[in-house]
Amino acid sequence: MAFHAAVITFPGSNCDRDMAVAIASICGGTVHRVWHGDATLPEGLDLIALPGGFSYGDYLRSGAMAARSPVMAAVAAKAARGVAVLGVCNGFQVLTEAGLLPGALLRNGGQRFVCRDVALTVGTTRSCFTGGYARDQRITVPVAHHDGNYYADTATLDQLEAEDRVAFRYAEPVNGSARQIAGVLNPAGNVLGMMPHPERMIEPAHGGSDGRVLFESVLHAVGVTA
Repeated sequence: MAFHAAVITFPGSNCDRDMAVAIASICGGTVHRVWHGDATLPEGLDLIALPGGFSYGDYLRSGAMAARSPVMAAVAAKAARGVAVLGVCNGFQVLTEAGLLPGALLRNGGQRFVCRDVALTVGTTRSCFTGGYARDQRITVPVAHHDGNYYADTATLDQLEAEDRVAFRYAEPVNGSARQIAGVLNPAGNVLGMMPHPERMIEPAHGGSDGRVLFESVLHAVGVTA
C-alpha cells in the first residue's frame, strides 16, 4: 500500500513545495498538490499538510482568510474521519482560525520576526506525529515567524496539559508563547499545529534530521512502508 498525502497551497504560501518534497522523500508514494479553491480532496489520504507562508498576506489576522477557503471544509471532514492533518507555521495559524485547534497565534513578544534554529522538547509521544520521539527528548527545528506567540485562556491551557495534547514546547523563550507551547494536538491526536518547520530539518545537509522523525512517525502510524 502506497502512502498518499496532500499539500494545500493558499495564495501567499511559500513553503508548500518544501513540504511536498520532504513528504515525498521520506514517505514515498504520491503527494497531491491541492489549490485552496478546490472543494474536494483526493480519496485515500494518509496525511494532509497545511504549509507555512503568508496566506492572503496575513490580511486581517494570520490565517483568518485562508481558514475560510473552500478546501478547509474538506480538510475538517477528513480530520473528523481520522486522517492525519499537519499545520506548520501559517498552517498552524489556519488550523486555529478554522477551529480545528484551540487558541490563537499572536504577534511575537518583542514585536520581532524570529528566524533561527530553536531547541524544542517533546511533550507527548501519544500521537501519530510524535510516536518516534521520546517524551522530553530535546530536538532542534527551525522557526521563521512574526505571529507565533501561542495564546489560550488558562482553562484551555490546563485542559491541553491534562489531556496530554502539548506536542512540543520551546526549550527556552522564543516568542512569548504561553507555557512555551510550540505545538498542540486536537483531542483525537490526529491534528497537529506547530510553529517550527520540521520539513526544513530532514537531513544532515539541512543541519540536522530531527524533523524527519515526525514524518516517519506518521508513516509508521498508518502502517505504510516507504
